[in-house]
Amino acid sequence: MIEFWLSAGLLLLAALSFLLIPILRGRRRQQEEDRTALNVALYQERVAELAAQQAAGVLDEVQMTKGRDEAARELLADTEGAEAPRQGHLGKALPLLAAVLVPLMALGLYLHFGAADKVALTQEFAEAPKSMEEMTTRLERVVQAQPDSAEAMYFLGRAYMAEQRPADAARTFERAVALAGRQPELLGQWAQALYFAADKQWSPQLQALTDEALKADPNEVTSLGLRGIAAFEGERYQEAIDYWKRLLAQLPEGDASRDALQGGIDRAVERLGGAVAEASPAPAAARLKVRVELAAALKDKVKPDDTVFIFARASNGPPMPLAAKRVTVAQLPIEVELSDADAMMPQMKLSQFAEVQLVARVSRAGQPTHGEWIGQGAPLPSATQATQRLTIDSPDQ
Repeated sequence: MIEFWLSAGLLLLAALSFLLIPILRGRRRQQEEDRTALNVALYQERVAELAAQQAAGVLDEVQMTKGRDEAARELLADTEGAEAPRQGHLGKALPLLAAVLVPLMALGLYLHFGAADKVALTQEFAEAPKSMEEMTTRLERVVQAQPDSAEAMYFLGRAYMAEQRPADAARTFERAVALAGRQPELLGQWAQALYFAADKQWSPQLQALTDEALKADPNEVTSLGLRGIAAFEGERYQEAIDYWKRLLAQLPEGDASRDALQGGIDRAVERLGGAVAEASPAPAAARLKVRVELAAALKDKVKPDDTVFIFARASNGPPMPLAAKRVTVAQLPIEVELSDADAMMPQMKLSQFAEVQLVARVSRAGQPTHGEWIGQGAPLPSATQATQRLTIDSPDQ
């Protein structure tokens, strides 16, 4: 941008020079013409004076001629330093040439340094696309104009997936990861695109990508869903149920995908022939009821759509939640039940730990591991039957 303003300033100086130089030259020429006219008038006055003296008999013919010659020499001496008027076509052609070249140079500089393509895209995006193909084409142009934008890459990859173009989506998500780093969500999207591009064939690369994503964020929804799909396709129905139950716990009430996900869990249960009936919520060995409220002092500091995670974790054990529910601030106060059916991992259930701690966290970014505000209860037996009260009232450290 600095180069553009420097170039624009130089063009402005050049344009001003075409205006100022003729003015300065004209002023100097006028001064020279005025001096010449004065010298001629003085010469004529001197000659008239000599003629009057001759008529009065003061000067004879020889003296008259000598005086006139002397006045002529003085006139020539005074006008000797004056510049002769210069005639040429440059003075007329140069302004015309400048009038043409300056706009052309300005246009060239704008096309080189400016953002005409981005302005056109902004105007185009002001109108809603008429089809998914048109939206994809627009996103491709955005990526072409902004090749360093990981956000543009992400949305283009999602558009490719919507158009059933997983191979293109996989390449796009790979570029997004290279730009933005190995973020769990991007790794999950990349793995999903690779899975469908390979005709649903699991591979060590997919295993590594989803392992990395879930290690960084155990609740990364795309990786959980993909692991569940891969397990179901491989007839590992119990594994599919476990992953999908973890994913179901992350979805807010009323989410449109909850029904489809529950349907997948039900089909997996049917494929198992009822062998997982004991995993249903009814016979769960541990149940904790908790009522979660928001402190009055925080009501002006949160938004209704901020996510609230309610979970139980072992008092002496891994920090990962044993069971969790996801709601929003708008639903508070709320009473929920945490049980073995809400286990994040099948091998870590509430009933396997004698003492647990209840926690409620407000996370504007929707991350269960960190947020803005938190409420924590004292350790209690996992077999507690009485409803516990939990108030979110402290900054999350």
